[in-house]
Amino acid sequence: MAGEPDRPELTAAVSSAGGLGSAGVAYLQPESLREHIRIIRGLTDRPFAVNLFAPAPSDASPEKIARARELLGPLRSRFGVTDEAPILTMPDFEAQLAVVIEEKPAVLSFTFGNLTGQQVARLKNAGIVVVGTATTVPEAEALEASGVDAIVAQGAEAGAHRGTFLKSFSQSLIGLMALVPAMVDRVRVPVIAAGGIMDGRGIAAALMLGATGVQLGTAFLVSSESGADRSWKNEILALTSDRTQVSRVYSGRPARGIRNLMMETLETHIEELPGFPAMNSLTRAIRSAAAKSGDTGAQSLWAGQGAVLARAMPAGDLLRALADETGRRLDEGYRG
Repeated sequence: MAGEPDRPELTAAVSSAGGLGSAGVAYLQPESLREHIRIIRGLTDRPFAVNLFAPAPSDASPEKIARARELLGPLRSRFGVTDEAPILTMPDFEAQLAVVIEEKPAVLSFTFGNLTGQQVARLKNAGIVVVGTATTVPEAEALEASGVDAIVAQGAEAGAHRGTFLKSFSQSLIGLMALVPAMVDRVRVPVIAAGGIMDGRGIAAALMLGATGVQLGTAFLVSSESGADRSWKNEILALTSDRTQVSRVYSGRPARGIRNLMMETLETHIEELPGFPAMNSLTRAIRSAAAKSGDTGAQSLWAGQGAVLARAMPAGDLLRALADETGRRLDEGYRG
């Protein structure tokens, strides 16, 4: 959960409770990344993971950037954003990787693409477990070929950014129930299920489909340790049905979030907008201003399709509840 929700306290709380807390640190510059890792290490003596974005090409022509500024004008006015948003680049990935290798968290996971075999080897030689993200079986096979230790199977239900990197996003929206067993049958490394899992029922189902483990994001968004804005948390807790949609209006890369004003305003112009991270830069100030005012109309309200099952509680309590629920379901033979 890169960005606002990610706090060292959340990562540490999950790890301390017996899970593998994961820090979404892709937007951090190398020295800030180092500091973040050390803060987590000061909060827990348990293993934890860090997650980075693999380098990916971007479509950000000057024409598309100019058109996006024009389309965002009314939203900028609504939230009192007067400064012209600079186009920011992502931190240097090789420099981030060097920090990870020096600091040696237990696990490095990544999304948006693949690493080279050499990069994976450097991480593994440092004693770091390497986990890639795949939305299709061919992506999983490509990750396995690069030498990763495990693969996250990201189902179409998952909240936030899609990890797709081989085919189009529309061709890669495969539900978790179909994706996990197909992936398990085609790769030899462990498969970790992600997408729409919110309670012990979902965890038990994923394990019975062949997953070795599960990854949950939305379930922890409303925890007390999460840095998500209160209005964002309230929006999730108020859901009575799925109102999420995959769109790239917020960042330039397809991501699942709760439909709101920004999505409705820009979705019809989607082909005119630049890619990631340019669009992310252009909307950043608007999203921040909306959060400060408690207005969810222009926040990137990332959430998976299971968000209606969210429970507001401390992360450690949630993890213990999940473990108990899963154990009972598996003991019962999962009768639904």
